[in-house]
Amino acid sequence: MADSLLMALGLVLVIEGLVPFAAPGFWRESISRLARHGDAQIRFVALGAIIIGLLLILA
Repeated sequence: MADSLLMALGLVLVIEGLVPFAAPGFWRESISRLARHGDAQIRFVALGAIIIGLLLILA
């Protein structure tokens, strides 16, 4: 189980690093736009990502 968890964490880090590596300007602009949103909007998007992720894991 620990091996699977580490593999999943590694995959997340690789995926998270792709956009800033490939398009740093786009990434910087996206983070800047995200910072202008309120906490409630950020939490709503994060919750959606969590639910989609869980559905993908359980599928």
